[in-house]
Amino acid sequence: MTDSNRSAAASALLADAGSGTSSGAVRKDRAGISPPPRPDQRTTSAPNAKRPRGPLYAALDLGTNNCRLLIARPHERGFRVIDGFTRIVRLGEGVSVTGRLSDAAMERTMEALRLCRNKLREHQPTRMRLIATEACRAAENGPAFLERVKTELGMDLEVVDRRTEAELAVTGCADLIDGEAQGALMFDIGGGSSELAWLDFRGGRPRAQGRMAASIRSWQSLPVGVVSIAEKFGGVDVTPQVFEAMVTHVSEHLRQFRGREKLRQMISSHKVHLIGTSGTVTTLAGLHLGLERYERQKVDGLWMRRDQVDETMRALLGMAFERRVSHPCIGRDRADLVLPGCAIFEAIRREWPTERVRVADRGLREGILISLMDGDRVQKRPTRYPRRQNNGQ
Repeated sequence: MTDSNRSAAASALLADAGSGTSSGAVRKDRAGISPPPRPDQRTTSAPNAKRPRGPLYAALDLGTNNCRLLIARPHERGFRVIDGFTRIVRLGEGVSVTGRLSDAAMERTMEALRLCRNKLREHQPTRMRLIATEACRAAENGPAFLERVKTELGMDLEVVDRRTEAELAVTGCADLIDGEAQGALMFDIGGGSSELAWLDFRGGRPRAQGRMAASIRSWQSLPVGVVSIAEKFGGVDVTPQVFEAMVTHVSEHLRQFRGREKLRQMISSHKVHLIGTSGTVTTLAGLHLGLERYERQKVDGLWMRRDQVDETMRALLGMAFERRVSHPCIGRDRADLVLPGCAIFEAIRREWPTERVRVADRGLREGILISLMDGDRVQKRPTRYPRRQNNGQ
């Protein structure tokens, strides 16, 4: 099924499911539905402003740890967020041990998806793409769960492969890459897997954000994420020794990265930086800034030097679990996952040491929206040489 056909089918299924009430008040998580600040990428309208005309697009990302939805409208060179939702559901909890989605995890996820379905009914987007990633790829009962979602909620979720996941993350973060850099290593630390993509611009850089994935020289999907690492090593009482064991475990997977040594050589001789999109790097950014509460507009796009990351990681590793729970930039839902995430980040930093990392509070959903909108813009673009009438006379 093509993306456009899937989008149309999803719309029809949502319509057939009948009318429903709005999702009401939903707790805002860190990525939340806060209005994004960057005018060239995501802007927001006044709360009571009249809804502007134009098509709506929706993107849903059901991952191992989170369920996220964005509904947006094209705006200038980017898009304007109309509505959104995010909730930690831990769908992949236990999958690395049992190979199956648990009943409790599926019920939590169904509740979150039901709220997303209500928002989609309310806004009726013209096009949408609803994706599922590692938990549904890896679990034996993943297909059965997605069939249940389709039957009960009318939502047809697409399980994307790992390369597509990496490409969408690159597209979503493309405008945060330094315009003067010759390359970048983007990493997306997920719940059950982590994606890396080496972007090489020495032969030129795509002009359109939606085409940035064309610059991927090499990519890798690591079969490790914050949930799977926490289940293997623990995430509550993490000693320096346990942390080092986590880093070593991840490093073993990084040795399989195609072009590993060539990337090191490029970093030593060219301007290359890291760009990280995940709760791990945004949490580190919030801690580094000393935020009393998480603020996306201060975190998204932040540059952190190597020494600043070192210092923040040391502080986090020395923080007791109860302190992590109570910290406004971490919270109970992430307190046992943030150090496993840091171990993945640390392994990447040690393998390919750069002087700077750029923090991205964006990713797959934004990549989906940009891809859908760019695709429609290309289809609507007039041909350069219109066909002449009257047999060309």
